Amino acid sequence: MILLNQMVILFLIMIAGYFARKRNIISESDCGGISRLVINVANPALIISAGINPVEVLEGRELATAALLSAGSFLFLIIASFAVTSIIRPDEKNRGTYRAMTVFSNIGFIGFPIISAAYGANALLYASFFQIPYNVLVYTWGVSALGAGSGKKNGAVLSKIINAGVVSCAVTLALYLSRIPVPGFLETVTKYLANLTAPLSMMVIGASVVNMNFKELFGDVRLFVYCGIRQLLLPVAGVLIARLVGVNDPKLLGVTMVMLACPVGAMMTMLSREYGGDYELASRGVALSTIMSVATIPAVSMILGV
Repeated sequence: MILLNQMVILFLIMIAGYFARKRNIISESDCGGISRLVINVANPALIISAGINPVEVLEGRELATAALLSAGSFLFLIIASFAVTSIIRPDEKNRGTYRAMTVFSNIGFIGFPIISAAYGANALLYASFFQIPYNVLVYTWGVSALGAGSGKKNGAVLSKIINAGVVSCAVTLALYLSRIPVPGFLETVTKYLANLTAPLSMMVIGASVVNMNFKELFGDVRLFVYCGIRQLLLPVAGVLIARLVGVNDPKLLGVTMVMLACPVGAMMTMLSREYGGDYELASRGVALSTIMSVATIPAVSMILGV
């Protein structure tokens, strides 16, 4: 019920962003500026807030389990991406884009705000372990997958692996493990900035679908089936596998479920344009999966009981 509540709230904020863009209250350039603000300021502050003066102390074994589970989750998604394309049978030129969309979800704009609201700020510490392999893989395996369909050979973009997301995760872990006390005013400033993440990110997502043809979007049967598999079957399977290998911490399972059930990452549209993927398919995938996530994330949570 908490997750359903949160998804409804985020969806309504997304609708507000849609109408703000529709009425030209915010422009296309405004959306770019807000996105950069979220990526470089608000979202890093949200992550760092988990490591500041923590109330709940996690043992080293729990943190190690979170690190291994995050690495295992991406391995699971990469393997699953090949299985998914075998099931939906897209054109050869689109296979790489579908595979990249399967692996890289919107963990920053949507995942972290949901986890913070549903499981508490301390759960963000678990979530931060997903950010580092995400950034390493998206600029190595991800750009290679996107270029595969077009015949474009892309090398690893190592210079982009170190970014605000990775740095904020490193700072969070350093603060948490060292137990360095942070002055109250700095903690308050961090939380104020962190609170910008959910509303700003959802308004940008809402604004980005203004020019979408909804009839064409919902009429794409292959994409609709793909999103169903990606956002229902894969998260359920991933969490069940985690339970089978001995993970039983409800909060860690909940974080993993959200990370796996998040919609396609908005970054896929930008990277598709730059590295030879199908930009139009990625844009539709982001839009459709985001709209569907309002129902699929609470559904997966109820199925798994996390």
